[in-house]
Amino acid sequence: MKAVLVEPQQRLVLSETPDPAPGPGQAVVEVEAIGVGYVDIMYLRDGATSVPGVEVVGRVESGQRVLALILSGGYAEQAVADPDQLYPVPQNLDSADAVALGVNALVAEGAVRRAAVVPGERVLVRGASGGIGVLATQIAHARGAEVTAVTSSAEYGERLRTLGAAKIVDRTRERPGETYDVIIDTAAGPQVREHLELLRPNGRYVLCGGTAGVPEMEAFAPLMANFHNSSTLFTFSLTSVPPEERRKSWDRVLKLVEDGQLSAVRDRTFPLAEAVAALQHVEHGKSFGKVVLLNG
Repeated sequence: MKAVLVEPQQRLVLSETPDPAPGPGQAVVEVEAIGVGYVDIMYLRDGATSVPGVEVVGRVESGQRVLALILSGGYAEQAVADPDQLYPVPQNLDSADAVALGVNALVAEGAVRRAAVVPGERVLVRGASGGIGVLATQIAHARGAEVTAVTSSAEYGERLRTLGAAKIVDRTRERPGETYDVIIDTAAGPQVREHLELLRPNGRYVLCGGTAGVPEMEAFAPLMANFHNSSTLFTFSLTSVPPEERRKSWDRVLKLVEDGQLSAVRDRTFPLAEAVAALQHVEHGKSFGKVVLLNG
């Protein structure tokens, strides 16, 4: 099969490599679409030497189309997955859209659910034009919240309005000027501090990404400075969610899609051979929604 291999100096090369050999109980997925995300960039920065890629959509031996959430090996024509890493994909959802939901939809759904968003609450989504943010915006809106989306351009802001955002903050020109019941933060970085100060009494702050870097400890000072507000800070990673809970989350995502309350948002698609260009596009932070690699 063809796969994108990591060579010395983290150079990515599309090469011929042996087909993967499944272990007992594992399935081979004939890959049709591959999700490209910031997690892949972090994978390479950590000195990985194998095939990147943590989410693919394709067919298993039975012909069933599945989403496979794996630890690595997705940038290839075939991937191996354990049974609890496989999630069914409905016939009416194409492979590129399914992987554009994928990990990002599970993180967004889990973050909004953990924050216990209820109708009428004000929700701020940081990094709203990214792969997680565009979905968190829709899911919070579906729960009846008034969503403010923080993005980087007027064009992205208008697109986010069509996805359910009631208000837009262009971070290149302004800062949020209100307070919020819930903040979904996919960026982190040094601006965590100023956003924590925007929480209302009993507000909830969910950190579910880190594209802007790891905040210093002083960024969390507002939690103690505003102790009387009883604010709650969550960190949320999909790796902490048991397989059975992930499956329930995927079922909820598919129900939102079926009901017309959630749609996949794709930025660009690239052929597998252009994996480097796809990763560079993600790293530059200019994508709106999900970047996808396609086989065939």
